[in-house]
Amino acid sequence: MDEQTKARIFEPFFTTKEPGKGTGLGLATVYGIVKQSGGFIWVYSELGHGTTFKVYLPRVDERAEAAAAPTATVELPRGTETVLVVEDAASVRMVTRQVLERYGYTVLEAPNGDTALHLAAKHHGPIHLLLTDVVMPGLSGRQLAEQLAQLRPDMKVLYASGYADRAIVHHGILRVRIAYLPKPFTPETLGRRVRQVLDSSPAA
Repeated sequence: MDEQTKARIFEPFFTTKEPGKGTGLGLATVYGIVKQSGGFIWVYSELGHGTTFKVYLPRVDERAEAAAAPTATVELPRGTETVLVVEDAASVRMVTRQVLERYGYTVLEAPNGDTALHLAAKHHGPIHLLLTDVVMPGLSGRQLAEQLAQLRPDMKVLYASGYADRAIVHHGILRVRIAYLPKPFTPETLGRRVRQVLDSSPAA
């Protein structure tokens, strides 16, 4: 790759492929997952010779769980509901939005709780689901959900976080019947979990 291409490879929608041959979301998704895991990506490329990617992730001392048996590919359920995505990491927020839109949802997005409150107050249509990061500058995800519940009592909530369980407990999230999505997540996991929460009973 030349330097101009290399500088843009992690941007959502950026692709050097022909129209219809690529979405430009592959490396953006990888970047978002790696950053949420506390890691980083090193890239070296020489035009006409090749490219090397090195992914660095924090060491984990716990033993890995046994891999589940592969299952047949299943078409993920789609939706038409409106989802408010609140995430302070711009790359993760953009990729999350694009994944949900790919599954048919209408997506509103905000980088923090205050912006989300203003957006929800001005939005005239329904907001069926709040998908919010737990730990954010300013309002936490829990505080945001509690304030939005006063404006939109029928809105469901799905919390997402890459922090350890102990930190999530501190924010009052890991409780029975609280919808929670651990980071990093794949597009398929995100789509499936959003559909589960939207189809769940109001108490969930």
